[in-house]
Amino acid sequence: MNNYPFTKVRQQFPREMVADIEATVAQQMQKLTIAPGANIAIGAGSRGVANIARIVKAVVDVVKSKGGNPFIFPAMGSHGGATDEGQAEILASYDITAATMGCAIRSSMEVVPIEHGDLEIPLFMDKTAYESDGVILVNRIKPHTAFHGDYESGLVKMSIIGLGKQRLAEALHSYGIYGLKTLMPAAARKIMATGKVILGVGIVENAYDETAMIEALTPEEIWTREPQLLKLAKESLPSFPLDELDVLIVDRIGKNISGSGMDPNIIGRMRIRGAEDADKPRVKVIIATDITEESHGNACGIGLADVVTRRLADKIDWDATYMNGITSGFYEHFALPIVAPTDRQAFEWGIRASHDPKRPKRIARIKDTLHLSELYLSPAALEERHRNVELINEPGSLFNEQGTMIPF
Repeated sequence: MNNYPFTKVRQQFPREMVADIEATVAQQMQKLTIAPGANIAIGAGSRGVANIARIVKAVVDVVKSKGGNPFIFPAMGSHGGATDEGQAEILASYDITAATMGCAIRSSMEVVPIEHGDLEIPLFMDKTAYESDGVILVNRIKPHTAFHGDYESGLVKMSIIGLGKQRLAEALHSYGIYGLKTLMPAAARKIMATGKVILGVGIVENAYDETAMIEALTPEEIWTREPQLLKLAKESLPSFPLDELDVLIVDRIGKNISGSGMDPNIIGRMRIRGAEDADKPRVKVIIATDITEESHGNACGIGLADVVTRRLADKIDWDATYMNGITSGFYEHFALPIVAPTDRQAFEWGIRASHDPKRPKRIARIKDTLHLSELYLSPAALEERHRNVELINEPGSLFNEQGTMIPF
């Protein structure tokens, strides 16, 4: 069955980039006004944001230059197993430590209640952030992996699911899509009304997982500017050079790749009750072969695949994975698919599940859903492409003699 020659190709996307991270952050944050000696809490999340350590360090330096005393706290809901140590470990994996940042890291799951009025959910805020003199949130603005609306993944979401830690993340997710799409912005307005959030640093990335834009926004500006930045982020998403695939091979999933392990906006597959799949791409079978080290065993999104390898399954930390899954309530994303002993077996089982054995298979292999500029295509996929691509190598097998896929 393994007789498909694959060609590695390169496709081009727009590539706007921030030339000087530190200078851009400094220029954008000139609008920040704080009192001398103010204790400023800087929230950093658990996503794999490009240049995140440099951006957060630049924010720290600006706060210091204005006479403030900054510290960093994890703004990441239930990730890291919903423990102080686990969340600090995630920040450290992004090189965000007291030594590299030049300020304290205060990781705590303790929260304080916030007046929620007639809102359907209770509100909470990270205790260390609440006791500060002001909070600065730093986050990438991008399409959400479970729903679409005016405010998806970004500063509004971080003010609730990140700033509210597991308690608020769990409360919000208990309402499913309604909670995220409707309750989240309503709750964020009440959080912003406390006056604790004094600035948001929004980041937009290009199709190459590079920093394309950095903007510092006041709480008032967040409500008008974040939807505009979200639109730019959607326009910057990478995509496949064809709309239909029989089999998609994803070399690695991970929380640093996407909040859902692999981005549903890229693969066209939501698998969430009440959320419709995208019109394109249409993918019959997805194979996932490994998980990133930065995920610390959190296999969120494994349920988006149909077949996985034993190599991936053996790396799963089910405690961390289930903590994330139970908090989100989207259990479909955390179910273990069929586990194949080798890469070659996963490939063959994936081909079998795509059906229509007489038709040449349209197959693509990608490193992950953040990186689509280079990918492998089968002959049928290469023939049906609707975008020009550069051929990088001659057609050949994906596997070595041991049945393991060759390095990307």
